[in-house]
Amino acid sequence: MATMKVPGPDHTISITAAPRRVQARYMGHVIADSSDVIALKEASYHEVCYFPRSDVAMDFMSRTARVTHCPYKGEANYYSLLMDGALVEDAAWSYEDPYPAMETIRGRLAFYPNHVEVYEVAGEQSTVRATDETVRHTDAGDGKSQAEHWPANVSRPPPEG
Repeated sequence: MATMKVPGPDHTISITAAPRRVQARYMGHVIADSSDVIALKEASYHEVCYFPRSDVAMDFMSRTARVTHCPYKGEANYYSLLMDGALVEDAAWSYEDPYPAMETIRGRLAFYPNHVEVYEVAGEQSTVRATDETVRHTDAGDGKSQAEHWPANVSRPPPEG
């Protein structure tokens, strides 16, 4: 049976709401954008941002068979990321059924920073999420566009000479 420990002075875990909107970007595409991110700081580890699934482009994520155990949080399930023909296995993780002390992160997704850039958004600027119209115009991995091409917004340069 898996061990369950409760955070305390010997192993602290703090959970706070991120003060600003947070985005996650992969290969130039914003794949998560949320004002409801939870920042989890565990012991001496780096802070991790957990996004609500409703704010993640889950069409690009697929659950893998990998499962790990944290004695403080519970069982972590992993997700691979497939976009523009590039696959990153186990790029994100989620606690589907965390231990009671970690209920706040239930079902949220966190990304490995060596695969996905996670950052706070300064100011309120408009964003394009990976599920929006823009991404449909990129390669779906089969060498073809996912939608009709947009009309050109520039003209050709005049011929030389």
